[in-house]
Amino acid sequence: MKWSLNEKLNEMNSIKPPQIYSVVPSILPPDQLFGPLFHDVQMSHVFDDSITFADCFPKRSPEEILSLYEIEKHKKDFDLKDFVSEYFEIPSPIKTDYESDKQLPVTEHIHKVWPLLTRKSQENCSMLPVPKSYIVPGARFRGLYYWDSYFTMLGLQYAGKNDLIREMVENFAHLIDSYGHIPNANRSYYLTRSQPPFFALMVRLLADIDGPDVFTKYLPHLQKEYNYWMDGYFRLSDRESYFRRVILLPDGSILNRFWDDLPAPRPESYVEDVEMAHNSAPYGVEPGTLYRHIRAACESGWDFTCRWFREENIMETIHTTEIVPVDLNCLLYDLEVTLSEAYRHSSFPEPASYFLEKAEKRKKALLENFWNDDRKFFMDYDAESNKSTKIMSLAGVYPLFFKIATEEHAQHVHEHITESFLQKGGVVSSLHESGQQWDFPNGWAPLQYLTYVGLCNYGFFKTAKELKKRWIENNDKVFKETGKMMEKYNVVDPESPAGGGEYPNQDGFGWTNGIYLWFKNNTS
Repeated sequence: MKWSLNEKLNEMNSIKPPQIYSVVPSILPPDQLFGPLFHDVQMSHVFDDSITFADCFPKRSPEEILSLYEIEKHKKDFDLKDFVSEYFEIPSPIKTDYESDKQLPVTEHIHKVWPLLTRKSQENCSMLPVPKSYIVPGARFRGLYYWDSYFTMLGLQYAGKNDLIREMVENFAHLIDSYGHIPNANRSYYLTRSQPPFFALMVRLLADIDGPDVFTKYLPHLQKEYNYWMDGYFRLSDRESYFRRVILLPDGSILNRFWDDLPAPRPESYVEDVEMAHNSAPYGVEPGTLYRHIRAACESGWDFTCRWFREENIMETIHTTEIVPVDLNCLLYDLEVTLSEAYRHSSFPEPASYFLEKAEKRKKALLENFWNDDRKFFMDYDAESNKSTKIMSLAGVYPLFFKIATEEHAQHVHEHITESFLQKGGVVSSLHESGQQWDFPNGWAPLQYLTYVGLCNYGFFKTAKELKKRWIENNDKVFKETGKMMEKYNVVDPESPAGGGEYPNQDGFGWTNGIYLWFKNNTS
């Protein structure tokens, strides 16, 4: 090929509006900044939730605070909690329930709660600054979370908040420019991982609002995100079949997996990770390997689910990086298609056919490696055993959402949805009850939406309509009882709350609000 991709991207970048932040802050995560103090605070359970200290604002420089800690901790009357209170500002959960009126229609409640969930970033110990306003999920989640935001945006469009959609897309573009990828959220302790790559769908949503020039504007960012996920693909061979987020399958296909660059406890869940590492010896897992698998599961957004476990009920058998996920590879198929479209709209259309060819190759690999002909369902691929995993989950609807599946595939998936996944309050995330929050009996707003659209794409409107009805009724019921929109719901027994996870069920809630509004405004 005669065109130079890097030269053209540099040219496109040079004509973008100037960034608000001209200097990217160099920020270490709090566990590295505060070392022994961070460890002692977390392992002493000063806070009920590990994320609280990870998000604390230091009142003095880390060096000063550490020096003071080394001096004061040896005093007889030293109290660690008092020390933290003196030298850190402790963040509070985002309150969204104090104005709730249970008698209001849920739609009206959501319109009232958007301002409570709207934030501008602050420069503090762990926050990565972004230039514009954004929606936070709520409760313990105080940042701009990646894949949550797409589903939130779907509702913002129907709330008449297109300006906020534009600002959030601009924030994600800023993060890509600053760090080479979109972190899990705009926190320093998330810099070593991303989340499911929904940026291409965000750009497409904004293009539907503002026109095709959006593709050209964000083409450099789409390309950079693709480069991040495909880093090292050129070095794969029989001798080195995987590197970071890319993996070479036996049939020669290059696909993707979830990953994290740091084999260490997560600062936001420090105690949980350290304690699990202490219990992992009987399963033959080294702590560093365990930490990486845990972090990779967080990159997936499904933290946690037995999708990632060798033994369905034992989290210590987690092996996320050895699994090639169907949902991730569908999203990267869509990113390749979107890149093709974006180049076609640009002044440099030559790469359009190149990325369309990439997408077609990935589609072929998806159909060959993720379709389980025995189960008649799309399932994750275990690169260790070179066969499907054992868990049937709603990751299997992604090929329908992106119109990758054949009509025959879709018919079988529809049968599984109607016979197993569809419950009283919506569709359940997986068919196995492991005690993890992304498994049976829980349902999550994004998976309701993805399943609904996937079913509609293949003409299963009756089932899709029933799914939507049950989910809305579940949301309405819980709101009338609690005045809250929840992070997740029990869809098997709507009379009971959702459970599992490392923290209590959270309220707010960004993507639940977004999908509720989207469902209420779509009549199919």
